Amino acid sequence: MINKVLIVGGVAGGASTAARLRRVNEDAQIIMFERGKYISFANCGLPYYIGGTIEQRDALFLQTPEAMKARFNIDVRVQNEVVSINKEEKYVEVKDLKTGEIYKETYDNLVLSPGSTPIKPPIPGIDKDNIFSLWNIPDTDAIKAFLDRRSVKKVTVIGGGFIGIEMAENMYDRGLEVNLVEMADQVMAPVDYDMAQLIHGHMAQKGIKLFLNNGVSSFEDKDDKTYVKLQDGTMLESDMVILSIGIRPNGELAKNAGLETNKRGGIVVDEYLKTSDDSIYAVGDAIEVVDYVNGSKTMIPLAGPANKQGRIVANNIVGKQEKYKGTMGTSVVKVFDLTVAATGNNEKTLNRLGKKYQEDYKISLVQPKSHAGYYPGAIPMTIKLMFDIKGKILGAEIIGYEGVDKRIDVIATLIKMGGTIYDLKELELAYAPPYSSAKDPVNMAGFSAENILNGDMEVVLWDEIDKEDKQNSIILDVRDDIELELGYIEGAKNIPVNSLRDRIDELDKNKEILVYCAIGIRGYIASRILTQKGYRAKNLIGGYNFYKCVVKDYTKMTGSDIDCDCCEENADEDSKKKVELIDSAINQGITIKLNACGLQCPGPIMQVNNKMKEINTGDILEISATDPGFPVDVEAWCKKTGNSFIKTEKREKEFVVWIGKGNENVEIKEKSAVAADKSTMVVFSGELDKALASFIIANGAASMGKEVSMFFTFWGLNILRKEQKVKVKKSVIEKMFGFMMPKGTKKLKLSKMNMAGMGSAMMKKVMRDKNVNSLEDLIKSAMDNGVKIVACTMSMDVMGIKKEELIDGIELGGVASYLGDTDDANHNLFI
Repeated sequence: MINKVLIVGGVAGGASTAARLRRVNEDAQIIMFERGKYISFANCGLPYYIGGTIEQRDALFLQTPEAMKARFNIDVRVQNEVVSINKEEKYVEVKDLKTGEIYKETYDNLVLSPGSTPIKPPIPGIDKDNIFSLWNIPDTDAIKAFLDRRSVKKVTVIGGGFIGIEMAENMYDRGLEVNLVEMADQVMAPVDYDMAQLIHGHMAQKGIKLFLNNGVSSFEDKDDKTYVKLQDGTMLESDMVILSIGIRPNGELAKNAGLETNKRGGIVVDEYLKTSDDSIYAVGDAIEVVDYVNGSKTMIPLAGPANKQGRIVANNIVGKQEKYKGTMGTSVVKVFDLTVAATGNNEKTLNRLGKKYQEDYKISLVQPKSHAGYYPGAIPMTIKLMFDIKGKILGAEIIGYEGVDKRIDVIATLIKMGGTIYDLKELELAYAPPYSSAKDPVNMAGFSAENILNGDMEVVLWDEIDKEDKQNSIILDVRDDIELELGYIEGAKNIPVNSLRDRIDELDKNKEILVYCAIGIRGYIASRILTQKGYRAKNLIGGYNFYKCVVKDYTKMTGSDIDCDCCEENADEDSKKKVELIDSAINQGITIKLNACGLQCPGPIMQVNNKMKEINTGDILEISATDPGFPVDVEAWCKKTGNSFIKTEKREKEFVVWIGKGNENVEIKEKSAVAADKSTMVVFSGELDKALASFIIANGAASMGKEVSMFFTFWGLNILRKEQKVKVKKSVIEKMFGFMMPKGTKKLKLSKMNMAGMGSAMMKKVMRDKNVNSLEDLIKSAMDNGVKIVACTMSMDVMGIKKEELIDGIELGGVASYLGDTDDANHNLFI
């Protein structure tokens, strides 16, 4: 019979252990020690109390010492810290933090639930009074008091994990300017980089300034202001800083007692959650657990597993011998309007364990709607599924606006049961139009995975398509013509899927066809047509919509760059004036409305295109759509067609966009309606004097504020070659071309009076004597001035020049890229 159980720490693990233990053993003496004032509070709710979503502070408290005593007869001692354990004599030493008294307490069983502590690295200036961490109630009170009493306008959040993201959102909700700094290349570590890019885009769209791949160097004071100095030298003015860099397990008590701990300081436990001492158990953030999917040892600090561990420990103390089978890491978080969820292993984890894509695991990526498309409010979600070559589900990531939590829980349940993609496609789930589709999104993920695993669909990923051998492959865009206005992959050939059978002879059967559409469905249909006609075809999973989101650099964008140039926080005076005029028109009910909800690509943009033909110049069109990418798409369409993109807003289950036909009713000169101050030039020649002229003109134009694009083709490519030899694989002819052509700027000849190289040498000497910059300096200066330097990929293929042979900092592109720049330019040269 158990007589006495001591529990160190409350909150999820400790409190659940105590409550369960009392339910299974009425006679045990249970004492809980908590060094803070609070034994059980809603950690996950703290950011929302600071932001104002949770209005009452008392709502954060899940249990009090008095309530625990009354209901469970548990002796709860707050502000009592266990400072040491004597496992041989089975007692602990406790310090009463109110009186300073140290006393002993014996035990029959001891449960450790010490939790974790926020990491606070030794960064210069980190102890300033306006720099905070958020982990408990006192932290919450301090942050809220500072916000309520001080004039805070700019906040910098350090760290892009759960708390960092939630704090960024809640600071934004309070009307503050928010920077978010993350040392990794992405926020939200439970998801992979490609999925995190969807989060980055959404946060940047809201106006959060992202600084990724960038750590903090120091915190400095200047002119009565705090600046966060980043490792790249960027200085962020900040009235307040929130640290959310990570956590470390509180394993020191266990380690000092001689219990086994791991390299991270976590407490090692067996499958019964027992430590290396038979009388001591441990639960929660501080323990090492088994990864349920791959069986490796890991640490996953989540409230759900901690609560379950507490229940298991209580059962085992009374002799039930229940095993803890591991943690899958199932998680969900709100990121502004998005819901982000994950379970099991992501690609990063699989790769870290030595697993290789295609050989050991495969990926499906689908973008189904939250419920039946014909029922109002159906919004797409993105589901990424990882599975092994036998079909066993390894992990999933889902990002969307509605129904994400339900789908991740279904997949998590299936993983727990050892399920496969075949089980996923066979699941019979509840269906009614407001809630789901006859083929639920998780079914769709299973169907796609089965197609991949069975070989019915070969796939290409977003980061593979640009690396494919251009000489032996064709990128095929099977979207409708109008969708090309929304952007496209460079070098792609466009044949709409409905015309593919009639135009299939335009494709070379000896080349691999890389197909893409908007979200992947039409691409799949096209790939099936092609493979059954004897072509080798791969489908870009996720389609162009996913591709264009993943390849963007959101650290260089603000909300206006991504979505709308007229949101209140970022608008200039002209934009604000325009919004006021439009709002007045909307309030007077003189807008024309168009409902494009529930339509699949390219339905919404086609409806807009057709409607704009019917209305008059100056009319305002208000469009409702359920495609999250529609606001971005229609803005791009407006720029191409000369119409006015006015503003957008997110409503509960739809995205609403206002656009104007022309600009007659808006007394603001639209940027899209006038030629940009741009210069473009084609550099065809590879001769020294012409190269010098090109870069002198480019630098001059850039210094006058012009946007300059230089397109290097054929012999002009030699200007961009590196001097040193680069090891690349080439054919015999390509090697001969490379040998005969000048390698870099120092080998270029004059167009006239070259005299076997003497002319070039004389020219360079005269330039030095006259203090004229060398060609190398001119190229560097052009790059520093923001001149866009593009190498023609077609010419590179013809001449056998590889990307690795060209100097750093240039872009690759095709004729379409050049023509796109010339469309907006008012100055063009051919050299």
